[in-house]
Amino acid sequence: MTRLLDRLSTLLTQLPGIGRKTAQRISFYLLKMKPEEVRALAGAIQEAKDKLRVCPVCFNLTEEDRCEICADPGRDQNQICAVESPADIVALERTRSFHGLYHVLGGALSPLDNVGPEDLKFGELKTRLAKLSRAEVIIATNPTTEGEATADYLVRTMKQAGITFTRIARGLPVGSDLDLADEVTLARALDGRKELGD
Repeated sequence: MTRLLDRLSTLLTQLPGIGRKTAQRISFYLLKMKPEEVRALAGAIQEAKDKLRVCPVCFNLTEEDRCEICADPGRDQNQICAVESPADIVALERTRSFHGLYHVLGGALSPLDNVGPEDLKFGELKTRLAKLSRAEVIIATNPTTEGEATADYLVRTMKQAGITFTRIARGLPVGSDLDLADEVTLARALDGRKELGD
């Protein structure tokens, strides 16, 4: 492999989920692209890096003073969904089922990675909740040990009159087989069961 190709592949491996072989495949694909396509891709990356900033209200990404969700008066102001990252908002918005606001925590508690409460946007959420007489905080952190610890911390430290905390349901994905599911997923699916029929 040439020095330039090796450098390109090495830089691509810094992206999440991209291993060495995938980086090499992407590198070769990029080299096959037309020059104007490569320039458009590089320009889009640079423009996103230059123009996107963090919403001062919810910490989502935005090009404006506030993100489009916070600026939308039609959203339910008394429902706040706490998520780990802006990517989680994109996933939840795709469902078209949630019509409230969001709060990006900026990660999850992880003592092993030196991520404590002071590293996340807990204080900002507490300030938002203090301005509301009633609200529901829907905790949508990832179903990991860190996500669960973050959810527990939120409930423990922010419980106040008029504020309800709920957790998104977890269980088996549609189309999966029971024998492929892990024990924790199956246990949560059983815990979250609903009555059928009348």
